[in-house]
Amino acid sequence: MTGITDDHLFKEQLYPFTATRAVADIRIGILTIREKWAFIAQGIDAGIDNTKVPANIIPTKNNIHTILNAVGNYNSWQNDENIKSIQRPWDIFLLNGWALQKDFELITSGRKSTPLSLTNKAIAAENIFIEEGATVEHSIINASVGPVYIGKNAQVMEGCLIRGPFALCEGAMLKMGCKIYGATTIGPHCVAGGEIKNSVMFANSNKAHDGYLGDSVIGEWCNLGGGTTTSNIKNTAGNVNVWNNKIRGYEEMGLKCGLLMGDYSRAAINTSFNTGTVVGVCCNIFGEGFPPKLVADFTWGKERYFFDKALQDIDNWKKLKGTTISLHEKEILKQLYNQ
Repeated sequence: MTGITDDHLFKEQLYPFTATRAVADIRIGILTIREKWAFIAQGIDAGIDNTKVPANIIPTKNNIHTILNAVGNYNSWQNDENIKSIQRPWDIFLLNGWALQKDFELITSGRKSTPLSLTNKAIAAENIFIEEGATVEHSIINASVGPVYIGKNAQVMEGCLIRGPFALCEGAMLKMGCKIYGATTIGPHCVAGGEIKNSVMFANSNKAHDGYLGDSVIGEWCNLGGGTTTSNIKNTAGNVNVWNNKIRGYEEMGLKCGLLMGDYSRAAINTSFNTGTVVGVCCNIFGEGFPPKLVADFTWGKERYFFDKALQDIDNWKKLKGTTISLHEKEILKQLYNQ
């Protein structure tokens, strides 16, 4: 299928999420960009294996032919409302509602949802799709303002309040009484609780307890301790400045931005993150007061994480979900640690 390249053009400006993954492996909507290409490829004529497009373009079943026909002339896409791309890390949550709608259409087209249990209260039930093995009981779901997708073997515990657009991906869980506002994605095997709004959790991460997560992106294998809360708007209601790794400085991004947290990072109970905070890869956040607006990779409190200790802690967390750290992960982290 299509070769997704030009990673190098965007990796620095999409930090911290591209420090440990290719741009195409960013999750936005329900699927990653790479998964979208694979899904859409099933319905496209063969003979485009050598086609190359920028990795940050978000493909949909409606824009795919426009993208492929304009390869090499990227400027022609700029004024096309059907083609969107991730230029900055905050675009992941800014575009998530649009991407959720497109992925929902892509995944559910021509398919029938598993019936919603009668213990639930649903608004616009026709916009709710539940995969095989998922359980949803005694919850309120409002899909009138956006679709709601519940993935295979996912679980929505009793008393959850869900407002679309929303995706709970395969094997993920909403804890009891969770309050979800759109546009939110809880990635595969994540655990979510408390109040969440317009945020994306990639995969295998936990925000299992009370606290607020808004206008934020959380990478893989992260953990937010109970009571952890993000500020997503300044007290002055002014524009938020967020770290841009490419220019090595802060960039004004707009009115709202919460937390951008890289893979393998964790926050202690009752951590309060300031507006527009960027946390790097493999950080352990604890201590008094607000963490800095930029937390460097491999930070332990206010010190540098010892590398072997960092790997052991990652492995401990991965064992909680029935897996272990891989050699490939160790190699990526070693390279990042030595930069």
